[in-house]
Amino acid sequence: MIAVLGLVIGVIVGVFVQPEVPNAVVPYLPIAVVAALDAVFGGVRAMLDGIFDDKVFVVSFLSNVVVAALIVFLGDQLGVGSQLSTGVVVVLGIRIFSNAAAIRRHVFRA
Repeated sequence: MIAVLGLVIGVIVGVFVQPEVPNAVVPYLPIAVVAALDAVFGGVRAMLDGIFDDKVFVVSFLSNVVVAALIVFLGDQLGVGSQLSTGVVVVLGIRIFSNAAAIRRHVFRA
């Protein structure tokens, strides 16, 4: 319940404050969001499977975001940022849909 309350407060503050994202961070923000979604879906799947560990979730969440951002940063430095961004999104997208399918199978017993 605390997490939901924090989410609601965060959304309300974000709507009213409308924070500015620095231009240096803009290319990495979508990749970080997709990496965070991958960790969240993995955490939900682990919770439904009965193997959820909060420490593993936090480490997975942070490492997914950092590694994805570093891959895109490296791609930008090498001049192939858009290709590596696409690759990161595809790989994380596959993981997200795999976790979503496992969640669906668990919830609907199908």
